Amino acid sequence: MRNLFARRTAAGFIFIIGLLLMFLGSAFLLGSPVEISQASVLFSFFFVILGAGFAVLAINLNKRSLYLFFAAFFLQLGLFLFLAALHIIPITLSQGWPLISVFSGIALFPAGWHRYGVFSIRYVVPSAAFIILGSALLVFSFDLVSFSFSQFVKRWWHLLVLLAGLILVLVSLSARNGKDLKR
Repeated sequence: MRNLFARRTAAGFIFIIGLLLMFLGSAFLLGSPVEISQASVLFSFFFVILGAGFAVLAINLNKRSLYLFFAAFFLQLGLFLFLAALHIIPITLSQGWPLISVFSGIALFPAGWHRYGVFSIRYVVPSAAFIILGSALLVFSFDLVSFSFSQFVKRWWHLLVLLAGLILVLVSLSARNGKDLKR
């Protein structure tokens, strides 16, 4: 029985290594006509592997919602960096850094769903806040407005404080009442 378990474990490990090598080879093959740097493909591949590792942990261990968050976040980040390295998405990391906030917000949705079985306001409000913050920062990152972020903060700082307070009040009220959003 123990020998069968060892064989299955080894076969599963070999299968995963094979899939990773196939993905990496495909990435280099796709990037070869474009003349991309192999370092950028490896960098993005690292995040995809990290996300896949957290997905395996989410399936096999406790605290699945935490591992599910990291799996979704790193898979999104790795895919974004991979597409940017292949020049499919014409965004550099220096322009697209606010997407990290958006990816965090998106990754909170499945983590909250898994933890509570419904869309809990404890996860929906921070998730929406991260997505809105990242989207607002993208507007400034892509120079879609004629003024800078620092000028915006100087002019509208009181609105930002009001929104932060509103988010905290909503989270505390939902925690106190224990209400969740049903599907």
